[in-house]
Order: sequence, then structure tokens, then C-alpha cells
Amino acid sequence: MRIQKVTGGGGVKLHVTDQGPEDAPALLFIHGWSQHSVCWAAQAPLAARFRVVALDLRGHGSSDAPQDEAAYSDTALWGDDIHAVVTELGLKQTVLIGWSYGARVIASYIATHGQEAIAGIVPVGGVIAIGAAREPWMTSEASPALNKDLYTSDQARLLTATAQFVDDCTYAPLPRPIYGTLVGANMLVSPLVRRALFAGTIDCRAVWANFTKPALVIHGAEDRIVVPPVGEAAAAALPNSALSMWPKTGHAPFAEHPERFNTELAAFAAKACQEAA
Repeated sequence: MRIQKVTGGGGVKLHVTDQGPEDAPALLFIHGWSQHSVCWAAQAPLAARFRVVALDLRGHGSSDAPQDEAAYSDTALWGDDIHAVVTELGLKQTVLIGWSYGARVIASYIATHGQEAIAGIVPVGGVIAIGAAREPWMTSEASPALNKDLYTSDQARLLTATAQFVDDCTYAPLPRPIYGTLVGANMLVSPLVRRALFAGTIDCRAVWANFTKPALVIHGAEDRIVVPPVGEAAAAALPNSALSMWPKTGHAPFAEHPERFNTELAAFAAKACQEAA
């Protein structure tokens, strides 16, 4: 695995992992709210065929964490981060995969830099709106936006709430080492950053409406964090999309059923890259 440092929007240094053939079509994995690039560990086998790249979003993991809300609410900054990874690493025929909040980051990239440099997108349990654009039907009782203990500086309460949030992300419990890793990854993100991630406003559907490249929407039918109708709405908003709704699956299909996820993603990426060539 190659470790890269990329300069994103506003000069923020982004931690990026990079594996697989450098001249192969790229899969750029974008994690969700309060997570970490390590969440994509089960997708490493895809590096036999693709260039597999994953970043820690600004404020997460080993990337810089500005202590200013504006660093997380500006759509252009999110778009510039992804643009920097694609251009600085020279990624080719890139497919963007965004988990949960990662779908907002993808929409920010397209809104800021267009679609010409990418081959397709894959929202996974993806949000379709945040801030003032988010409608009541999009939010469930398990949504992290509604749990004040996920933003407290009281570490005992924060730990308990974070452990529950990760548990709520899956339909069935994850293997203990994976669950522990995801809880630990969440705890690396400060309450300030967690709050700031919901400070901006974007309606991804307005961006999706003009996106003509292929899209695959993957969503768990038992998702308690981003409810299934959101996935259906995402697919409806994307003109050239397919919806893959998985039974007995929660908010993290790539971790719950990695073999199926890798197979579906590889097939989609191969077709999208062929169309883009």
C-alpha cells in the first residue's frame, strides 16, 4: 500500500491510501460521517484489478482537521478535495464510491468540477440532502444528527453514543474486530467536526439531475441510519442509474457483505470504464 499526502481545498492536507496498478482504472472510496478510510479494508481484493484509493476526509483520521465550521460547510472545499486526489495522483477512468455522507462529497465534487474526469458514481447508503435541504422523511430515529451525545465533550457519554451508532449501522452484528475498528475510527473525529459536517446545505438531487454518467445506488433494505426511501429517491434523481436494494442489510453493505459488494462494484466499474474509454 502506498501512502500519499494530497493538498485539498484551502490547503488542507489529506491522508490517502493507494494500492493496485497505477495505470489501472481507479476506484476512489469516500467514507461517511465521522469515519475513516480503514472502513474500506474489505475492498482491498479489488486492487488485483483496479487502482484502489481511499482518503480520510478533512477532519477525519490522519487528514488535517481545521477548527473552523466554514471548513466543512463549503461545498467548493469538498469538491476541491476530491479534485485534488484525482488530479495529483493522476487517476484514470475514476469511479467515485461514497458511503453515507460520502454521497454529499461526491455531489459537491460534481457541482464544483463537473463530471468529465470520472467514469461513474456509486452512492452507498448515501444521503441526498443535508442542512436546510433535508426533509423530515429522510431522517430516522437512529440518525446521528438527532443524538446530542454524539457531539458532547463528555467522553463517557460520547463513547457510549458512538458505540451505539456503529451498532445501528448494521442489520446483524459485525465481527468483533471490525466493529471495534469502526468505533475507534469514529472516536478520532472531534465533536466540533462532527457538528460542523451538518452545518452546510446541499440537495444532491439537484446535482444528480444533470449527471449523465452511469450510477449504481446500493442501499440496505434495513438501513436505520439513511432510510431505504432515500436510496430510492437517489436512484430516481440520477438519469442513468440502477438501484441495488439489499435485503437483511443495514447502513454498511460493503462491511456486512463484502464479497457481494466487491462483485457488484467491479462489474459496474468495468462497464462504466468501458463506456468512458
